[in-house]
Parts: sequence; structure tokens; C-alpha cells
Amino acid sequence: MEQPFILAACAEMLWRDRPIEWRAARLAEMGFEVGLWNWPDHDLAALEKSGATFSIMNGYLTGRLADDEGADELLRSARETAQVGKRLGVARLNLHGTGLGEGGLPAIPREIVTGAMWLKARDTLARIADMADQEDVIFTLENLNLPVDHPGTPFGRAADTLALVSSVDHPRLRLNLDLYHAQIGEGNLIETCRACLPWVGEIQVADVPGRCEPGTGEINYPVIARALNEMGYRGPVAMEAYAKGDPQDALEAFRAAFTI
Repeated sequence: MEQPFILAACAEMLWRDRPIEWRAARLAEMGFEVGLWNWPDHDLAALEKSGATFSIMNGYLTGRLADDEGADELLRSARETAQVGKRLGVARLNLHGTGLGEGGLPAIPREIVTGAMWLKARDTLARIADMADQEDVIFTLENLNLPVDHPGTPFGRAADTLALVSSVDHPRLRLNLDLYHAQIGEGNLIETCRACLPWVGEIQVADVPGRCEPGTGEINYPVIARALNEMGYRGPVAMEAYAKGDPQDALEAFRAAFTI
């Protein structure tokens, strides 16, 4: 048995009664890299001392891809966040199709995405990639599901994020391919992984329904793990999921699912 992937877990969703720096340190002790959400919510000095390696963090606080005002704000916010990411040594800074508000809902919902919005989103991401070159950081664009968690989010499907990132085709702009979201919105996970593979920066997982650890729902993650291994993927796989029971047990189930 071997572990071909770099395993990580989202600290925000585990041991939620504990301080974030305790969660980060515990994940590091268990051999996992650590994912974070919004940096202003946390004590950065305490996180620096946690001993954790940070896999991913939200790469912006405000802004949008597809309109002039939102794009300028996104660039400003992303540049500010890049400084925090460098301070913590975060490997990837995450973006979405639009700014998300309370409960993960889009700040400005869009039921119809026009051709002009697609062109503007691509232009904004190209500007992000150029800024990432200047700052020596990497950004990722994450797919989100529309039916359950993020209705009205433009560019939410994995097919949408792939179209945008592949069209920019810049080494500092990658995909954060979230298989939980892809299963709800699109399915066909192994072929989605195959299509996205040249541009993947990180893969995130949770089971469906419930958004808990692998083995609690309908997705056959051991089969997906074998397929990723056969494709030659050797990058990070992160559990962005709640624990159905004890967080340590959930993490061990995740580790087992991605051990070949």
C-alpha cells in the first residue's frame, strides 16, 4: 500500500469547538496539510506557530470576475490576500466565479451568464495570473454546485472553471477541482478529472449527500483514487468535509480511501 497523493484537510470544518491554531496543529501531527477559509477570521501569529503546512486558503475577500468594478476590487483584494498567503506559506490561493456572501450564496446571483461576462471573466483571470507572477503565488479557481449550496453562482460548474482556466493557460492559475460540488452538479467524476488534469492545482473531496468524509455517501472514492493514480496525478487531495462522527475517525477514513 502506498500514498501517492499529498493529503490535506480543511481545518474550518473539523473540531469546530477548538481554536483554529489547535486544529491546524492537530492536522499537522496527523500528517495532513491544512486548508483555511478567510484569513481575517483568524489569529495569523498563532497559525504561524502551529507547525502546519497550509495547502490552500481563500485568495480574496471581495470582488467579482465578470464586471469592471468587481474585477478591480477582486484584484485589489487578491493582492492583499497574497501578502497573507506568503506570510503563512500557503501553496494556493482560491477564487470563485463571484464573491460569496452569507451561507455561501453569491453576492450578486446570475441565472444567465452572457458572452460578455465570459470574456470579462477570462480577462480578469488573466490579470490575476499576471499579478500572481509579480507576487510569486498561485491562484486556483474552484467549481461550486448550483442545486444545493451555491444557487445563482456564475461559472460554477467544473466545465465552466475548466473552460476559463484552460483558456488563460497560465502556470500560476490552476483549478481547484472539488469533486463534492462536481458530483452534485455534473457527475462523471473520473472523466471530469481526466479532462481537468493538465490544469489541476488541488482536488477537494467530500461525500454526497451530507458533505461528510469519504465512505458516508454515494461516491466511490477508492475507485477515483486508483483512477487518479493511473492518470499520474501526484498533487494534493484535500478533504473539505464535515466529520459524521469523530474528526479523527473521519480523517482516517479519508486517508484509507486515498491509499492505493
